[in-house]
Amino acid sequence: MNLIINHTSMEPIYEQIIAQIKAGIINGTLVSGEALPSVRALSRDLKISALTVKKAYDSLESEGMVVTVHGKGSFIAATNQELLMEEWRRELEKELEAAVRKARIGGLTAQEICETFQIIMEDGEC
Repeated sequence: MNLIINHTSMEPIYEQIIAQIKAGIINGTLVSGEALPSVRALSRDLKISALTVKKAYDSLESEGMVVTVHGKGSFIAATNQELLMEEWRRELEKELEAAVRKARIGGLTAQEICETFQIIMEDGEC
C-alpha cells in the first residue's frame, strides 16, 4: 500500500489516510480480506505518529471499512462498493454546491462557472 501524505495540506493527516484507503477500496486496489500495514509499520513508513495511524484505522473501523482482529492486525472489510461510491458522490455534490454558491456570490455567470469547471477537468469534457 502506497500512501502519500501532504504535510502542507490543511486536511489532517489521519483524514488523508482515510481518504486514500477508501479510494483504494473503490478502485479495487484494496480488496476484502487484505491486510493493512500494522499501525507501527505505517507510522514508521510515513514518519508520523502511531496515534495518527490508529485514529485513521479506528475511524475506518467505525465506518465498517476495516476490521481489526486483536493480535492479527487490521484488514479490509467486505463492504458494498456501490454504497461507498454513493457516499463519495454525495460529498462531491456538497463541495460542488458550495463552490457554485461562492462563484455566484463573486459575480460569475453560469457560463463562466462551466468554463472554469472544464478547465479544471483538463480534458474539457463534462
